[in-house]
Amino acid sequence: MPTLHHKAGTTLGCQASMATKYLETPEIVDLDWENLGFGLVDTDFMYVAKCGPDGIFSKGEILPFGNIALSPSAAVLNYGQGLFEGLKAHRKTDGSVLLFRPEENAMRMINGSDRLCMPAPTIEQFVDAVKQTVMANKRWVPPTGKGSLYIRPLLIGSGAILGLAPSPEYTFLIYVSPVGNYFKEGLSPINLIVENNFHRAVLGGTGGVKAIGNYASVLKAQRAANQKGYSDVLYLDAVHNKYLEEVSSCNIFVVKGNTISTPAIEGTILPGITRKSIIVVANSKGYKVEERPVSVDELLDADEVFCTGTAVVVSPVGSITYLGKRVEYDGKQRVCDVSKQLYTSLTSLQMGLVDDRMGWTMQLN
Repeated sequence: MPTLHHKAGTTLGCQASMATKYLETPEIVDLDWENLGFGLVDTDFMYVAKCGPDGIFSKGEILPFGNIALSPSAAVLNYGQGLFEGLKAHRKTDGSVLLFRPEENAMRMINGSDRLCMPAPTIEQFVDAVKQTVMANKRWVPPTGKGSLYIRPLLIGSGAILGLAPSPEYTFLIYVSPVGNYFKEGLSPINLIVENNFHRAVLGGTGGVKAIGNYASVLKAQRAANQKGYSDVLYLDAVHNKYLEEVSSCNIFVVKGNTISTPAIEGTILPGITRKSIIVVANSKGYKVEERPVSVDELLDADEVFCTGTAVVVSPVGSITYLGKRVEYDGKQRVCDVSKQLYTSLTSLQMGLVDDRMGWTMQLN
């Protein structure tokens, strides 16, 4: 589908016409849902709202998906003043659509924006904007069990500025894309390498918020790992270089017996919403979950290891390589038992296949 470009002067009448045209389109687009990867697919519409020096965001509007105009001196381009979120929508068997804990993403954006000296939309505006964007692009939500609609809210310093200071203007934008599995292995165990030279975050930095600058810094180590055949990189703490932090874009869990351990949230690790949800689900199934410093030695001695995140959901780890030593988990008796159990429980909830006793899902008609 070609990318659409909108003009700044798009009228309400034009938008209404576009909405009418949208309603006449097929219920679900014709895509190869069986082979849907985690890549960008241009959809129909996006949401845009702006905020000036008063810190109050405009009502926002649904516009055709397309390029946006930014000054070369925009704060986000020069100083990286921006953050983003990620959440998903799933289609139920009855055709309706479910969101998963969008208010958690809204709160995380508020917390992150405070760290970056940015105003943020309220929880109510964030959730309403997500709803509007998903419903405008409902035909792009994959059939049940064939993937999900990935939702990417962005908050950026879009105002022009030369000196280092908070932007005079901000843009809150949401676009969406249908996606499949994040890792090419799908639900098969992934292979990680522990990074011993580069670090993702340090105490007092921005590792605990979803700042855009957190991600470019992992690309070098990630590319080197991919070239060697690894799926991704697991980072260690920057002080002792021995305690687990997180993978490039997801949290890590270590299983030993009936105990599941994951690094504590202390400012360097992103407080993942899937991570938070998995802890609750695991506790409900009788596992003992510990949030604490987890050493690399514990990792290598684990019964099972898995990652969690919005994109990956729950991904079992097949092997870990550390300082040239490779430890494989696929030869152990309980390999993937815990991760598969938790994955099934969480995705069944997200897709509306089981009753939501947690109150985590939000249904859109």
